[in-house]
Amino acid sequence: MSVGPLSGQVAFVTGAARGQGRAHAVRLAKDGADIVALDICAPVSDTITYPAASGDDLAETVRLVEAQGRKVIARIVDIRDLPATRLLVDEAANVFGRLDILVANAGVLSWGRLWELSEDQWDAVIDVNLSGTWRTIRAVVPAMIAAGNGGSIVIVSSATGLKATPGNAHYSASKHGLVGLTNALAIETGEYGIRVNSIHPYSVDTPMVEVDAMAELFGRWPHYLHSFAPMPYRPLDAAGEPTSTDAIRPDEVSDVVAWLAGPGASTLSGSQIVIDRGVMKY
Repeated sequence: MSVGPLSGQVAFVTGAARGQGRAHAVRLAKDGADIVALDICAPVSDTITYPAASGDDLAETVRLVEAQGRKVIARIVDIRDLPATRLLVDEAANVFGRLDILVANAGVLSWGRLWELSEDQWDAVIDVNLSGTWRTIRAVVPAMIAAGNGGSIVIVSSATGLKATPGNAHYSASKHGLVGLTNALAIETGEYGIRVNSIHPYSVDTPMVEVDAMAELFGRWPHYLHSFAPMPYRPLDAAGEPTSTDAIRPDEVSDVVAWLAGPGASTLSGSQIVIDRGVMKY
């Protein structure tokens, strides 16, 4: 059984079937936390063109968490459904007796110029990324307060939540909105010993990064490329050579999530943590 800085704690992770969500769940389990994992495991909207996670993906997350020696509750839940999310929170409270960590990770992305987006494109991204995160907070925070153990909330925004990028303004708007949620919630939950921070990754290697869709965007408007700076350096591999990809790995983001969830970040609340290898400085 994993023993670590989060031993005895319980983490609630949204969008946990694959990508960042899976990496966060597994890393928190490695550090000793039991996990509540949820994912819609189905297409959110016809306007989201990359493949959705599946029930098999969520089952693999369960396997990987259990391989760390931790317990896990995994359910197919849409974060836009507040009653369903509350039911899962109640189940977790009954099974584990507490909730200590929330990683609000679930999100979606599509592409298009702002004035050319369909209403469905706008609604899908805003409803999941911003309203869905609020519904997650609405369901989870009362249980964290009731448990009386303080805790840590990590809201997964994006580099586009701090710097607008063309071609995905609805996504950027949703991620900017998460900064407002983070900072206000940090003030409101501070008296209960709950810390709230947002993370802002850039170009993480997950299915959300649609190379073909981005290539089409840049093909039509090549000047947009200047808003997407390349990584200023690549990490070295075991042989001391630069790696072959610029993309940040999900587990590298999870290192930051685990730190924010743990005692080493006890003085941080209401902070925006950029995970970008320095891109935002360009």
